[in-house]
Amino acid sequence: MQKESVMARASARHILVNSEEQCLALKQEIENGRDFADVAKQHSSCPSGRQGGDLGSFGPGQMVPEFDKVVFSGELNQVHGPVKTQFGYHLLEITDRT
Repeated sequence: MQKESVMARASARHILVNSEEQCLALKQEIENGRDFADVAKQHSSCPSGRQGGDLGSFGPGQMVPEFDKVVFSGELNQVHGPVKTQFGYHLLEITDRT
């Protein structure tokens, strides 16, 4: 009998902006107590910004490689970034991982 492989899953939210400078400035605001979701709603250029940056649950390979690397190895409930992808610069917050 073969053992079933269990696929890792993660939930995360992100903020997408055009410049590393803006990304760093927003990260500082969040670290100083501003709510991640509020910052996402105000600044993120991704449609997910309307939901506070929530990307829902996903498995490895469903997001760009730069995302996967952070989401499946970084600490939970911390703001990671700037993470550069072909879309721009992201701040990531991993909200859950199994």
